Amino acid sequence: MMLKKLFLSGAVLATAFALTVPATPVLAQSAPAQAAPAAATTPADPALWVLKDEDTTIYLFGTVHALKPGLSWFDGAVRDAFDKSDQVMLEMVEPEPAALQAIVMPMALNATGPTITEQLPADKRAAYSAAMDSVGAPAAMFDRFDPWFASIVLTAGSLPKLGYDPNQGVEKVLTAAAKEAGKPVGGLETAEQQLGYFDTMPQPLQIAFLISTVDEMPKMGTMLDQMVAHWAKGDPEGLGALMNQSMSMSPEITRILLTDRNGRWADWIAKRMEQPGTVFIAVGAGHLAGGNSVQAFLAKKNLKVVRVQY
Repeated sequence: MMLKKLFLSGAVLATAFALTVPATPVLAQSAPAQAAPAAATTPADPALWVLKDEDTTIYLFGTVHALKPGLSWFDGAVRDAFDKSDQVMLEMVEPEPAALQAIVMPMALNATGPTITEQLPADKRAAYSAAMDSVGAPAAMFDRFDPWFASIVLTAGSLPKLGYDPNQGVEKVLTAAAKEAGKPVGGLETAEQQLGYFDTMPQPLQIAFLISTVDEMPKMGTMLDQMVAHWAKGDPEGLGALMNQSMSMSPEITRILLTDRNGRWADWIAKRMEQPGTVFIAVGAGHLAGGNSVQAFLAKKNLKVVRVQY
């Protein structure tokens, strides 16, 4: 279930909303960030954790990179933790569209070698072409790109059709609120790093990723709704169970996109605990669920993370 991993563990998906398809295969301007979510109609209480010692407090908050309008999550304990924090750390700070284009194009373009269509098994080519057409991205236009790029375009291009808006995503809201409050915003990774995880995948793994994306598209809306429901009611166990369904099927992709990154972020947090202050860390909710979560890596370092009850 590659869509689950991408939706819950890669902030690049929100940035990839800019990967729309105009007349030529370049990155279009993304929609302007909104200062706040749309008028809320449904309360949501996502899970929040805290790690602290005598002079340092670090909050851990799981994000969803694109949401439907109408969820009230940035209030109560989450807002209180945010307001108390001196610094906000996201998976990455989203580049401007022009900068994103300059990063993505050299990575994603594959001017030589077999096309994406040629690399796909014969029995998957028609489904791939139909999937690309469904998001307004003709397969022929993307044949000279890497398969990982087509996977992200398919996923990001499907979100608006399903009612999901990256401009309603948690990172957008937190970034706007931090800017308004004068809080510095940093990234645990760069856009180059996040895109590099995909670009450096062996070609057979990229093809498997693309095939899985195509196969899952018909049930994408149901899967996303289930994941957001677990997130909104503060159920990381349920979220972890959904994530675990796919881990045995794609252990190498799980390692690249989830486990290795969780370990590195735990190292960063452990180092940051040596400095005083209060930090609000917001990363994809998939990183804070399951047996290889960031919290699990921190526990191995004898750092106790406590769920904030609210």
